[in-house]
Amino acid sequence: MLADMTIYYCPVDGTRSAITALTWCCPVCRGPWDLDFTPARGIGMNALSARIDSLWRYKDFLPLDSSAISLGEGRTPLIPLTDTVSAKLDYLMPTLSFKDRGAVMLAELARRLGPDRVVADSTGNAGTSVAAYCARAGLPCTVYVPEGTSPKKTEQIRAHGARLVTVPGGREATALAARAAADEPGVFYASHVFNPYFLHGTKTYVYELWEDLGGRLPDALAVPVGNGTLLLGAALAVAELHALGLIETRPRLIAVQAEAVSPLATAFHAGADDLPPAEDGTPAAATLAEGIAIPRPPRARQILAAVRASGGTFLTVPEDRIREAQQDLAARGFYVETTGVACWAAVREGGEAAAGSVVVPLCGAGLKSGMAG
Repeated sequence: MLADMTIYYCPVDGTRSAITALTWCCPVCRGPWDLDFTPARGIGMNALSARIDSLWRYKDFLPLDSSAISLGEGRTPLIPLTDTVSAKLDYLMPTLSFKDRGAVMLAELARRLGPDRVVADSTGNAGTSVAAYCARAGLPCTVYVPEGTSPKKTEQIRAHGARLVTVPGGREATALAARAAADEPGVFYASHVFNPYFLHGTKTYVYELWEDLGGRLPDALAVPVGNGTLLLGAALAVAELHALGLIETRPRLIAVQAEAVSPLATAFHAGADDLPPAEDGTPAAATLAEGIAIPRPPRARQILAAVRASGGTFLTVPEDRIREAQQDLAARGFYVETTGVACWAAVREGGEAAAGSVVVPLCGAGLKSGMAG
């Protein structure tokens, strides 16, 4: 059953909708939904030891308390890289990326709602993940991707039985095509951006850190940011753990973007609360970190606010440092795709922003896209 008292609400204008509806965005402002959900109280670390070794061990903190389609996602290793920086190996997921944390939530919700079909859009990893979990759930699935998406990722999407639609143009054109399809009757939009169930899946990343570190969190969490789903999930978990009295201090959020596509970093350092209006005709820049090459993330205002509230900052990395970081991690035994190395590229040389203990996520396997040229 769906958790009691869960309902979509718009953080901009307060519009509300039942989660049983297939309305994928706020009908008033067309913005993303948030979820009216509060985790159960009275659950401490001692209650977790005998539970299933997947992200579903945190069922008391989730808006869905179980999944009939789990692939064993979650509980990835935490490995030290230096005396102060550790890496969480989220590329060791069933579909080889952290997106499984949120995709299992979306697919399980869709399974319970029973739509005619599921639609998703992605630069690759979210699409492969949604395709896999829809296959597990027996749900028809269509995934929209930009032209130029890694052939390994499109091959994986097709292998899971999803219909693949390649959209001319960049990430924004792909999102618009998927959203047009999502407006059709009987369609569940498995959007890792607009549907807050995805964020409640990614927040388990931090619950795992909290458990593995003995009831505390590091001084800082470095997170790659395109649409911001991992960062917002992390911020959500930190807020919940603090409200539940399970942590005393909150970590800084270090948001990392590729220098070539860094709209949020630019806005943050300019002191802005949101992105400026879009400029028509501006060509999309290219970066090796394709998974975070998002020029206009729909949750931009929330991302900027979350980083500021944590006392954190934005860092950007140029293309040569992304290449170097991928090679450096490979030399240490970690074969990670170019987007997944961005945080290591940002913090490996230290600096004031990375002071204290820091955890970086290695988000996607190198097999997804290969080594950077």
